Amino acid sequence: MDFSCRSADGILVAAVHGRVDESTWEAFADRMTSAIDQATAEKLSEVMLDLTDLDYMSSRGLRVLTVAKRQAEAANLSITLAAPNDVMREILAISRYDKLFHISDSVDTGR
Repeated sequence: MDFSCRSADGILVAAVHGRVDESTWEAFADRMTSAIDQATAEKLSEVMLDLTDLDYMSSRGLRVLTVAKRQAEAANLSITLAAPNDVMREILAISRYDKLFHISDSVDTGR
């Protein structure tokens, strides 16, 4: 798993690559917390999680998203899940996370 962040148009875009599974979920949790902290420090309104290059996410990764959503809401931030591939769309639908999070078809940060 690889994770990177960049600010664009008042949003922190956090991109996750590879797999979030039993061996990487803790690093994913740390990076999500850091992204929320960075967005808060920069006074941004949203963290957009770019899922374009995410191949798979286990239930532990989904739990990280739940915790991150709570952390973001406490900091007056929203989290958007962006550009999931077909596998990730199915995982999000089966887990009903597509009802819990706003899902964008692209990583377009223009308002």
